[in-house]
Amino acid sequence: MIYFRLSLKALAITVAAVAVAGAVLLAGRPQPIESTVLGAAWECTQTAFILTSCAPRAQQAIPAAETSRKEALRPTRG
Repeated sequence: MIYFRLSLKALAITVAAVAVAGAVLLAGRPQPIESTVLGAAWECTQTAFILTSCAPRAQQAIPAAETSRKEALRPTRG
C-alpha cells in the first residue's frame, strides 16, 4: 500500500481553504432585512452585504381542506 503523509504546510493550507469556503458560504446566504422605506407590505433580503432584493409579501394561503369544506357546506338551490 501507498501512504501519503501530509506535511504541516499542506495541512495548514487545507484548513485555511476550508475556513475561507465556510466564511464565503456564511456571508453569501440571503438574510432578511427590514425596509422602512417600502413598508410592511414588502419583504427584503440581502445577500453577501451587497445585493439587496425586495418582493411583495405573499398573502397568507388558505389550506385546501378549509376551502373544500366551505364549498361542501354551501347550500344548494333548487
